[in-house]
Amino acid sequence: MIRPTRRRFLAISAAACAMGTRAGAETRWQGTALGATARLRLAGLAPEDARPVIAGVEAELHRLEAIFSLYRDGSALRRLNADSRLDAPPPELLEVLSLSAALHRATHGAFDPTVQPLFALHALAAGEARIPTAAEIATARRALGWDGVTFDATRIRLVRPGAALTLNGIAQGYITDRIAGLLRARGLTDILVDAGEIAALGHAPDGSGWTAGIARPDGRLVHRLTLADRALATSAPTGTLPGNLPHIFDPATGAAARRASLVSVSAPRAAVADGLSTALCALPHARHAAALAAFPGARLEFTL
Repeated sequence: MIRPTRRRFLAISAAACAMGTRAGAETRWQGTALGATARLRLAGLAPEDARPVIAGVEAELHRLEAIFSLYRDGSALRRLNADSRLDAPPPELLEVLSLSAALHRATHGAFDPTVQPLFALHALAAGEARIPTAAEIATARRALGWDGVTFDATRIRLVRPGAALTLNGIAQGYITDRIAGLLRARGLTDILVDAGEIAALGHAPDGSGWTAGIARPDGRLVHRLTLADRALATSAPTGTLPGNLPHIFDPATGAAARRASLVSVSAPRAAVADGLSTALCALPHARHAAALAAFPGARLEFTL
């Protein structure tokens, strides 16, 4: 099985409120989360004070992965794709599907989580050292279509035969938002969460905004910017699978998205930035402004 490697690590830097903290105290932790290396740096908290914060982050990551992972056995998303329905869905999954619907409308269908059959086809073909045939692509495309997804608080259904969802273009941002919110709720005010998408709250240690870099899939830095109470997401249609196989598709054609080779979007929420950066890779440039305008505070930061 070929799995995407877009997420290389998860890094969190955060500082506690001055009240009740210890001057010069700092806790560093390294482990594994979301299938990748995770690093936490908590300023103002001694190890004994940081322990419940770290435990809370670990538990939340584990819980969210059990909802959104395409590869974890028994996850809510895997059960939905296997059975074409999911009863009593988790509220987090419904929240992401609701935002996905808004993104689908605003991008004229360029954002479409039902492209999972295309991703699965390309991954299968890559494992056999070949490219998909036109007939295979046509078959996969028959399973696509956001209008074939219905959901409410009681049930999610995939109506079309062979339909399946991928939330890789939005769930990573959603998880980033959740972790940032968890840390803020625990009294941490200056936060940088980098889980592939970036959420920056408050200030960097020197009192300025957080500095973030935008890089190509090969790691080459192409742009820097400062973030304060904003999130940043960067998407590239190829570069996450062996041989630069596609992972962002144009639902209108079934081919890899080719409108841009790299798109970075910032927004108040990482989930919104994530979904828009994904969609703009497949959306004609003339429609970018309208799509961004549908989400207050969203803006295009960089594109190639």
